[in-house]
Amino acid sequence: MANYFSLLLVALTTITGIIWLVDSLFFAKKRKEAEAGELPYIVDTSQQIFPVIAFVLVLRSFLYEPFQIPSGSMMPTLLVGDFILVEKYAYGVKDPVFRHKFLDTGSPSRGDVVVFKYPENKRVDYIKRLVGLPGDTIIYRNKQIFIKPKCESQSSSCPELAPVHLDYIGNDEFVQQLAKLQRFNEQLGDVSHDILRHPVYEAHPSEFYAQRGTRANEWVVPEGHYFMLGDNRDNSRDSRFWGFVSDDDLVGKAVAIWISFEFDRDKDSILPSWIPTGVRFNRVGGIQ
Repeated sequence: MANYFSLLLVALTTITGIIWLVDSLFFAKKRKEAEAGELPYIVDTSQQIFPVIAFVLVLRSFLYEPFQIPSGSMMPTLLVGDFILVEKYAYGVKDPVFRHKFLDTGSPSRGDVVVFKYPENKRVDYIKRLVGLPGDTIIYRNKQIFIKPKCESQSSSCPELAPVHLDYIGNDEFVQQLAKLQRFNEQLGDVSHDILRHPVYEAHPSEFYAQRGTRANEWVVPEGHYFMLGDNRDNSRDSRFWGFVSDDDLVGKAVAIWISFEFDRDKDSILPSWIPTGVRFNRVGGIQ
């Protein structure tokens, strides 16, 4: 859907721009000489909407794009009803049609919250946290992440496999599957953020192992790819299920929540479910 909107913006910008340009070069002077007062409707409309559409196209394609969070897979970092801004130029500038990178502006870092094209359906945008960089060995065991960073040499100076540091916070805020979720603070590289774990249930992505022959709970990230996890670890379909995300499929880095709506209402309410019941102003701000 997002790609279709980009194509529509490009088409409208091109068409209205051409109409305005052709009129300026060939017809505006003739109208002035003939003292014809009114612009043709299509020219007048194009002149009015072209600057607006062009501005939206540049902003959305190369700078920032808004997204809505549709599920709880990134709780507690992102909640259903959060509207976020994604920095499109964080990992390179791409054209809005073919998504070819023509300017390299930076690389993803461990701990980034990333929007990307879902590997199993490129028309769908997903959002997860980047855990594994190219060449990393990632192990997920007993709900704990272990990382061995890529090392060019095999010398003793190479880092060993090590667990990602966790600090228990509590279990008083979020409930899923009739259980209070455990909240931990996790340190991924330079990023400190919170995650949720179910006290009993654990996701078992056995289909992934069967299809790819990977050792259970262990992955080696290929070059040019990344390993993604949701912060709501036991309620997230992520790289444990469908594999790695290619650098070509990165959309941008989630940097801020610009508004957040609540949708809690009684079952017998006559209002449609998509109408917000309140605004969570305390959630507006940067994303960790």
